[in-house]
Formats: sequence, C-alpha cells, structure tokens
Amino acid sequence: MVQPKIGIKENLFQFLLLVVTNLFVGSMVGIERTVLPLLGEEQFGLASTSAALSFIISFGFSKAIVNYFAGQIADQFGRKRVLLLGWVVGLFVPILTIFAHAWWVIVFANILLGINQGLTWSMTVNMKIDISKANQRGTAVGLNEFAGYSGVAIMAAVSGYVASSYSLRPEPFYLGIGIVIIGILLSLIVKDTGQHLKIQIRDNATKTKSNNNLSSKEVFNLTTWKDKNLSSISFSGLTTNLKDGMAWGLFPLYFTNAGLSVSQIGTIVAIYPAAWGFFQLFTGVLSDKVGRKKLITYGMWTQAFALWYILFVNSFSLWILGAILLGLGTAMVYPTLQAAIGDVAAPNWRASSMGVYRFWRDSGYAFGALIAGIIADLLGVTWAIGLVALLPFFAGLYSSMRMNETLKIKSIQK
Repeated sequence: MVQPKIGIKENLFQFLLLVVTNLFVGSMVGIERTVLPLLGEEQFGLASTSAALSFIISFGFSKAIVNYFAGQIADQFGRKRVLLLGWVVGLFVPILTIFAHAWWVIVFANILLGINQGLTWSMTVNMKIDISKANQRGTAVGLNEFAGYSGVAIMAAVSGYVASSYSLRPEPFYLGIGIVIIGILLSLIVKDTGQHLKIQIRDNATKTKSNNNLSSKEVFNLTTWKDKNLSSISFSGLTTNLKDGMAWGLFPLYFTNAGLSVSQIGTIVAIYPAAWGFFQLFTGVLSDKVGRKKLITYGMWTQAFALWYILFVNSFSLWILGAILLGLGTAMVYPTLQAAIGDVAAPNWRASSMGVYRFWRDSGYAFGALIAGIIADLLGVTWAIGLVALLPFFAGLYSSMRMNETLKIKSIQK
C-alpha cells in the first residue's frame, strides 16, 4: 500500500470534495434560517417567543451532545462511516417538517437536524485537518467553514424566496430532500482519512517523545477549564454561537416588527452567514500567518459592536451593513478557534478535544435561543438582542487577558 502524504496540495481532490460536501451540510441549516421562526407564529400560532425558539434549543443541545461523542465514534468506526450516518439521519428532517401536524414534530425534526450537523460537519472539519500540515490548519478550517456557511446563506435566501413565492411549507423543504441525496452521493466518493491520522500521530510521538495519551475526562477538563488556552477557545465558541442562536430566532421577528417583507428579511438573514462564509476565505489563512489570539479577541468585539449597531440604525441598507459586519466578526473567530484547537491538542486526542470544544460552542445555540426567548418575553426583542451582545464582548476581554498565542504550541505540557 502506498503511504498517503500530508498536505492540502498533496490531497487536493479529496480536500475539494470535502469542501463541496460541507456546502451541502450547511445548506440543511440554511433552509430553516428564514422560514421556521415565521412558521411557528403563522402556522402553529405560537404567541410566546420562547416557545417559537424551542426548535433552536432542541437543535443546539442535540448537536452539542453529538459533537462531544462524534470524535470518539469516528476514532472507533472511521470518519467516512460517521459522515454517511449523519446524512442518513438528515433525510428525516425535511420529511418530518413537511408533514408535521404539531409543533413538537418540528422540535423533534430539529433534534435530528442537530444530530445530522454534529456528525457531518464534525467529520468534514476533522478530515480536512487530518490531511493538512500544521501550518495549513487555519486555511483548511477556513475553507471548510466558508463552504458550510455559504450553503447556509444560499439556502436562507432561496428558501425565503420560495416561501414568499409559494408558502412557508412544504415547498422550501423539498429542497432539503434533494440536498441529502447529493450529500450521500458525495460522501460515498470521499475516502477515509484514517491513514493520514496515523501518520500525524506517529510524527507527533517522534517529535515529543511521548504518545500524549489522555482519558476522555482529562481531555474534557483541559478543553473546558483547566488549560487556559483551550478554555478561552471554548468560551469564545460558546458565546459566538449563543449570539447566533439569538440572531437565528430573533432577527426574523425583529425585522418583521420593523415592517420588512419576508423577502427583505430573507436577504438580511442570508447576508449575515454569506459574509460569515466569505470572509473565512481570508481569516483562516490570515490566522496561519499572524496568529490566532488577535483575530479571536477583535472578532468577539466586532460581533458585539455589530449587534448594537443593528439596533441603532433604521433602514434596510444600514441593516445590510450591520449583517455584513456581524458576519465579519464571526468569520474572524470561527476558523481561528478550531485551528487553535489543532495547535494545542496532540493528534491522538485532537478529535476528542475538538468534540468538547464543539459541544460547548454549539450548546450556545440552545442557550442563546433560551436566554433570548426569556428576555424577549419579559422586555422585548430589542432588549434581548442588546443584552445578548454583552456576552461576546466579555469573551473578547477574557481571551485578551487569559489566552496565549497558540500557533507555535504543538502539545500541552502536562
């Protein structure tokens, strides 16, 4: 057997195939970004904002839990099998949404969507890191996230257009069935990266003269609170997606109250992840050159400022600018945080550490929807957006004070 080589150029076809696959992974979420918050109010008569955002809570917690175990499952069964399993689960999401007779069915469908995203997105990013060199991780993750959030943006715009041209249901969700079929076909073509991972583990053991074996509990503790770099990364990820969970649920309601049409709301809701995806083409590469800490710190502050800016302007064009700014701030941190995990964690427990990070990061969706829903019911949507913006601001302060530059860190000194 010919030994595989490490590097993006050396595995270009495989790498590009994974990029395209993640475009369709993100598209599964994009279908819901514009439609579901409006569907809860208009077709299911949900008066409470907290109840309307329950689908995001179910999505966030299920994705977070699956993220935690995805790395361990992949280490046992292989990345490709887990990727395919995620797509099979995803097939039930649009079907259940089309035929849902009650809101709890929508909530259950989003539990399955969380499982789909936790398995498929985790595998595409881990497989890209497996085949990339150490100084290419930011580039690899940046391209992965660019593709995923481009899919979110495209389908948010398309589903908004389809919903305004036809209805909120079922037409937009027919697209989801087609996306899953394409995702399964692409995943069948992708080759597993287990051999690439073995090479990285062997090379790391040679350099460090240690196998760096850690238990699941040790990895969880290091990534959550014990290691100052990994814990800073986890907190920034949590607050980033907490902000996004709020934006996902409240932006359609906020702009509806401001008098915008469904198509205009769809445009704003799509431009935010479009900017998020586009700028990651550059921020991931930039982090490989200038380091991770500055991009993480200033990116968190940019997200907070963008949310406050959106509240202080009052025109469609200025809201578009705010959505672009919010996407830029998110793009500064999203690939950089995952690349920093790759800097710190040894190859043989990197997927597990990434799983812990993604557990905390994606639980932010649920916490964001929960906190935003409660505040919106008590004080209104505007107050909810403004108060949630404080959290990424504080995360930027935390990373600026506690986190070191990780780009040159190869392993944790125990």
